[in-house]
Amino acid sequence: MLLKRLTEAFGVSGCEAQVRDIITEEIKDCGGNFNVDSMGNLIAFKKAKKENAKTILLSAHMDEVGFIVTDITEDGYLKFATVGGVDPRILISKRVKVNDRCGVIGLKPVHLTTKEERKKTPKEKDLFVDIGAKCKEDAENVVLKGDYFGFDSDYTEFGNMIKAKALDDRVGCLIMIEMLKKEWDVNLVCTFTVQEEVGLRGAKIAAKGICPDFALVIEGTTCNDLTSVPKNLRVTKCGGGAAISILDSASKADKEASGMLINAAEKRNIPWQYKASNAGGNDAGAISLLDGGIKTASISVPCRYIHSPVCVMHKADFDSCKKIVEGFLEDCGGVTDND
Repeated sequence: MLLKRLTEAFGVSGCEAQVRDIITEEIKDCGGNFNVDSMGNLIAFKKAKKENAKTILLSAHMDEVGFIVTDITEDGYLKFATVGGVDPRILISKRVKVNDRCGVIGLKPVHLTTKEERKKTPKEKDLFVDIGAKCKEDAENVVLKGDYFGFDSDYTEFGNMIKAKALDDRVGCLIMIEMLKKEWDVNLVCTFTVQEEVGLRGAKIAAKGICPDFALVIEGTTCNDLTSVPKNLRVTKCGGGAAISILDSASKADKEASGMLINAAEKRNIPWQYKASNAGGNDAGAISLLDGGIKTASISVPCRYIHSPVCVMHKADFDSCKKIVEGFLEDCGGVTDND
């Protein structure tokens, strides 16, 4: 299954090659053109058969959150810093993969902690990675300072749900792959971007000069529909359909573009929901400001436990997101009037 391959691939920000190679293999026979720019963004273009067709940009990022080695101790443990937004509370005892070597994020055992230590959330500086090395020299046969590594987590389906790392944003990448395999009455440009998790860096370059009529950013977004959270504070709901964002910390959705997304969903009876929070941001924050301003909107698949090794999504939400994007492209398929 393609989503399994995409999510299990290593792709911490700045190290997206494995993900890019999978995508390139999938789209090479789609009938369009593609190239990789100097930052590592993969840009695919599929021209419409009609003249004067609209140009639509779809964008999703290939990178995931992860870690970088900052030091190797004399007894062979790895000290690290996080790459992207990772909550230290979720790190203890998690499996990681360091240059194909299994590792575990460790902490002093509870039996040896003081009462005061047990009251506090461990900080990043208190944690370490155990890769089974007996000393610094042994560890350096596997890893060096400055190497990146990521979570080690298998793709698993349970009931109507999927658990995997990096659903943010391999779900968006998969939807764009599927769009490129179809024929549209629009000029379709898909940017598979790098380094979104560390400042929307790839999108600032990948989308420059395209000047589309509309841009859609396809994402995995936060979902906190947990029992302890009041309903009025739940950002999105698993199983409630794709989430359409109006405002976040990086951008404000273009009213026309977001309205077209909603209309595409409503007239096809596809379930959808608003993202009920302005926290977070995505590549729309960069794309919307390029080339004098681009009409940009965001549509996302709700993901529980995002930025962790156990992100969880509902299969129906993925289908909803894909179908709404398809509807949007269909609705944009009319010929533009250049007179």
